[in-house]
Amino acid sequence: MKRPFSALSTRAPVVLAALTAVLLVPGQSAAESEPVALPRTGPAVPELASFDRIITELMRKHEIPGGAVAVAKDGRLLLARGYGLADVEGCRPVQPDALFRIASVSKPITAAAVLVLVERGRLDLDAKVVDLLASLRPQAGRQVDPRFCEITVRQLLHHTGGFDRGKSFDPMFGPPVMTEAHGAPLEAPTIVRFMWGRPLDFPPGTRYAYSNFGYCLLGRVIEEVTGEAYEESVQALVLRPMGITRMRLGRTRREQAAAAEVCYYPPAGAQPVASVFPEQKQRVTVPYGGFYLEAMDAHGGWIASAVDLVRFATRLAGDGTPGLLKPRTIRWIASRPAAPVSEGEPAYYGLGWSIRPVGGSANWWHTGSLPGTSSLLVRTHHGLVWAAVFNRRPRHGDDFCGQLDQALWRAAGEVKTWPEHDLFNHFR
Repeated sequence: MKRPFSALSTRAPVVLAALTAVLLVPGQSAAESEPVALPRTGPAVPELASFDRIITELMRKHEIPGGAVAVAKDGRLLLARGYGLADVEGCRPVQPDALFRIASVSKPITAAAVLVLVERGRLDLDAKVVDLLASLRPQAGRQVDPRFCEITVRQLLHHTGGFDRGKSFDPMFGPPVMTEAHGAPLEAPTIVRFMWGRPLDFPPGTRYAYSNFGYCLLGRVIEEVTGEAYEESVQALVLRPMGITRMRLGRTRREQAAAAEVCYYPPAGAQPVASVFPEQKQRVTVPYGGFYLEAMDAHGGWIASAVDLVRFATRLAGDGTPGLLKPRTIRWIASRPAAPVSEGEPAYYGLGWSIRPVGGSANWWHTGSLPGTSSLLVRTHHGLVWAAVFNRRPRHGDDFCGQLDQALWRAAGEVKTWPEHDLFNHFR
């Protein structure tokens, strides 16, 4: 792989040591600490210096050890930068193509695989999910809510399948009622069988409620239709055709991290928690055992670089060249769900993406958030794509996602001239 040059100077060891102190001393805020220049890697692009300034300010404000940002315009990668530390203890800077957990930014990837199968005639968006999952049935003695039989693939993509974690719970994070009955950690098929023995929270298709479990079901649909494991199916259907070879499913334990993957950090002062692994008696930091990442595959389990996230969003529709999906399918993604879902609202959830119409086009985006990681992928109505990934989720994660979104729009708004180069060939 052709590596871009590093922006680190000979003062890097001193800078990294100081940065460690700033970011990880419990109870010490960025405002109370002497500002330290975050290490930066990847080719500097003077025309896009606003991204460097604004992102590093945001990271310092929220005490985030490391992150990466990539920006493309009209199908060309213009910026790929790493900021701060991938490994605080080892003083290892983030490379521009470092791998991060992307949390719910996994959902557009799952949706893309479903849509490829639809285009190939192997799956129908309006097929009943219960008919597709013949090998997964509820546990003995449990009755299935009759409304389960009405859930369609399209409804799962739209988050209108009848599951509302605010009204009941999110099974992907293993509430006590599940772990007591089955032990932990729970694999995705076990979670599906458990949920088929519980009533839905609302009639399918009648309203929107964001559902990780709905996308877990879509992962199982992909496996049933292809006859292969979810990860291998998505790589064959979506990633390899796009030239993406490094994305893969993440693992819970730190010692099982992929090569070039960053380390993950809870907020400063966070207390260790009990591990989801029964044999692990010692308490752990939340990112490394507070939840079971392997079961989250289709809704939140992927690891990726910011560069490959931008590559994915750019090549999904083609942006001037033939894309993975046909123009008709791209229109499906951006279409509003059938009434009454999100009726009259300025933004809504399409097929795997949040959508806000702008003129004759739309902005697409998705956020991701898990303990130890925050992510954002945006595809704008005027030809820009950007991705940002970080190895800490601040205490107020929703507030941070909003600030991150505003920061990236502000950074883009400050660009006076967009360069003509393309860095995609630098990253394989």
